[in-house]
Amino acid sequence: MTRPPPFRPPTGKPEDSRVRAVLGPTNTGKTHLAIERMCGHSSGMMGFPLRLLAREVYDRVRAIKGDKQVALITGEERIEPPDARYFLCTAEAMPRVSGQHAFVALDEAQLGADPERGHIFTDRLLHARGREETMILGSATLEPMVKALIPGAEITSRPRFSTLSHAGICKLSRLPKRSAVVAFSVEQVYAMAEALRRFRGGAAVVMGALSPETRNKQVELFQSGEVDYIVATDAIGMGLNLDLDHVAFAALAKFDGRRKRRLTPSEMAQIAGRAGRHQRDGTFGTLSGTGKGDGEPLAFTDEEVYAIEEHRFAPLTHLFWREADPRFDTLAALIADLEARPDNPVLKAAPEAIDMAVLRRLAEDDIGRSIRGAGNVRRFWEACSLPDFRSLGVEQHARFVARLWDDLRGGYLGADFVAARIAELDRMQGDIDTLQGRIAAIRSWAYICQRPDWVLARDEMAARARAVEAKLSDALHARLTERFVNRRTTLLMKSLGQDASALPVTLEPDGHLTVEGESIGRLEGFRFHVDPSAGVADRRMLLAAGEKALPALLTERAEWLLGQGLGELEISGGAIRWQGRALAEISFPGHPGSGNFGTPKLTLTRDMVLLPDAAKASLEAGLAAWLDKQLEPLAPLRKLADAARDPEAGSQARALVITLIEARGVISREDAGLENLPKEMRPYLRKLGVTFGALDIFDAPLLKPAPRRLLHALGLDTRAVQEAMLPVLAEGSWAKGRLPAGYRYAGSQAIRVDLAEKIFRAAFDARAKVTAAHPKARNLPFRLDLALAVSVGLEPENARRLLGSAGFRCERARALPEGAQGAPAPDRWFWRPRRPEEREARRSDRRPERKDARPAQGKPQSDKRPERPKGKRPDRNGAKPQRDDRRDHRPAPKPDTGPARAGGAFDKLADLLKG
Repeated sequence: MTRPPPFRPPTGKPEDSRVRAVLGPTNTGKTHLAIERMCGHSSGMMGFPLRLLAREVYDRVRAIKGDKQVALITGEERIEPPDARYFLCTAEAMPRVSGQHAFVALDEAQLGADPERGHIFTDRLLHARGREETMILGSATLEPMVKALIPGAEITSRPRFSTLSHAGICKLSRLPKRSAVVAFSVEQVYAMAEALRRFRGGAAVVMGALSPETRNKQVELFQSGEVDYIVATDAIGMGLNLDLDHVAFAALAKFDGRRKRRLTPSEMAQIAGRAGRHQRDGTFGTLSGTGKGDGEPLAFTDEEVYAIEEHRFAPLTHLFWREADPRFDTLAALIADLEARPDNPVLKAAPEAIDMAVLRRLAEDDIGRSIRGAGNVRRFWEACSLPDFRSLGVEQHARFVARLWDDLRGGYLGADFVAARIAELDRMQGDIDTLQGRIAAIRSWAYICQRPDWVLARDEMAARARAVEAKLSDALHARLTERFVNRRTTLLMKSLGQDASALPVTLEPDGHLTVEGESIGRLEGFRFHVDPSAGVADRRMLLAAGEKALPALLTERAEWLLGQGLGELEISGGAIRWQGRALAEISFPGHPGSGNFGTPKLTLTRDMVLLPDAAKASLEAGLAAWLDKQLEPLAPLRKLADAARDPEAGSQARALVITLIEARGVISREDAGLENLPKEMRPYLRKLGVTFGALDIFDAPLLKPAPRRLLHALGLDTRAVQEAMLPVLAEGSWAKGRLPAGYRYAGSQAIRVDLAEKIFRAAFDARAKVTAAHPKARNLPFRLDLALAVSVGLEPENARRLLGSAGFRCERARALPEGAQGAPAPDRWFWRPRRPEEREARRSDRRPERKDARPAQGKPQSDKRPERPKGKRPDRNGAKPQRDDRRDHRPAPKPDTGPARAGGAFDKLADLLKG
């Protein structure tokens, strides 16, 4: 077994005369020229440093030559029609054979000086040849290498189409549009993108760790103008064609795998040169606030600025090389050939790459000692060459390759096994880092599925892997856009400089205001609320956008409300409301106690501040007309108000009317001051609808549901309201201490005052009949049927307590003796109102306890039953008279808690009975 001699570069080959090196800075049209030349030949192949670039050129050539004639070949993807004549490849996937294609080109050939991948580009530069034409594309720094390695090549220099100039240091918040920010770590990329989202609405993100599909979508986000900024690593310098005007460096140093070092001027120029497209000039500079951390700003040196602007860089002095066709007799021979050094001063042995490190690591293990035969050695080397898409490092990547080899050494990977591994990664949940990890893993399986002798059902498994990668890429693009792009702010940034009429703001049916589908806030009534998800920096911008478009939108809304939406208005809390928002406050002129209940006054709320004056006046007039119609149920109150202003009514009557107005239609007799009202004025007041009841003075029409609800909604009566004004309220149906307006207590229930008055009238009528039959007798007992009280819903015991509050006392009949037959005796009723001195004493005792006096009602209170007169009385059945103390032998009746608290206004009850 002999070792091949070290590499010596070819000299004077006949095919060298067909090699053309097109060299120059960025934006010189080198790639465009190569595409034109290839399409002019019968067949061709081009090699690129990135899968992204290969895909971009593939799409361009396919548009020219058609789908069936163009192929895309990369490590993870292979689209190769049977009749394909034009092949777009990554450098690693580019075949080493010469003469198969009429045209061959290698892009970014200066990457032969890259420590990690340089040996690949050097090999293609030396061996990839076309039958008719070969093009080497790269930087001008490559010229000495081309002359040394390909002496017969024709070298063509192309000038830059546009000027590239230094713009100095700039703040991120003042970065011009169509700019790229370049950083060299994932953390810094995310920090810059997040800052641009806050300041400028968002940025696209391009990193080498992203899948090509995700990078394509992010680039399209920028190219389409949806965002004006892009944050990228140095991957942006590898031939990405972007419409950039400015490149801002967030750092000038990067970690190259071994150490952190400052970029070389040529590397800076490769990135900065992306600014300017065709004949449009570009600029480059640095960002302030991203210096070394010692207060020194980040800046280019004068020498670096001169080199970048004038495109003058130190030429390359060497390229990296590694044996591309090693021996596979044994692992030792393979490693020896891969470590061989070239016998040429312009070539250097490539540093140990990840594939070589994995090979050495596994060769020292048991797995390496078990590999025998050239076929197994070659197959094992191919497994070690699996790219470390996940950036795991040598140790972890070596373990993954070892597990892969365990499955490969027996032959093929089963389709079920591969399908299961792919299915494990077919999950779209997770954050950005999680999705990036899954994409890296699926790229590994896509690479494995592309190998011709590794997987059964290769085409099907490769298609599945590509489909999962596409789905994960879409999900990652969505996460990046969601996190780093505020589309709403971006749209507003572009629109706020326009006329208000040109602002594309739309009012959706649900009340949201949108700009090209992005919500900026919501209209509630006529009040604009900024979208709560907006940050502090965005709120002012959104408010400004809303204020520009709102006057016209609010005018349309006001017109619709007056024309079609009046049915949606309501009165609540003393205001006219729509959609829960107050449109106008309602107030009634006059000072308290004046009894003035005239035309209400409307005051538009602050929600109307953006409504134009003409629309505001029209809306106010329309609301006033609507309110006037809504106040019709309060016509009885207005009638009283007119009487209160009538001088012919007399001061005493006007005083009572004003008191009744202030009490909103119901007042107790003891608070009415009837002692000052002349008798002859009562008929006048009755014509106004005033009822003089036994305990209350009230206006019956105002006890209907509509006026009571309206008084409460207007804020004129702050007491609780019973929506339906039911005749009787059950115990516990009102809040403690908050009896609804228009009711009075009846034991454990409450009854509407007008129905209570009917019950009192029935009691007085029953007593009047007995009195008329015995005019000379005093305080005769009478019978009273409680059917009326029970019919309206009062319980019998509560009816007795209600009558007790009006001075009626019930003497319960004795039960029949045991064994007796016949109907039970009826109860006997007496009318025993309290004397004035008792009434005053009781009122004095009660006053400290009544902290919240009610205008019309009192709380029920137990009262002792009146004592029965001493002595004997005959039994109804003619039995021997018995003493009252024999009642102790009767069955105990239901405990009587006594009458409810008396109203106490009976001194003029005779006048009431007469009238």
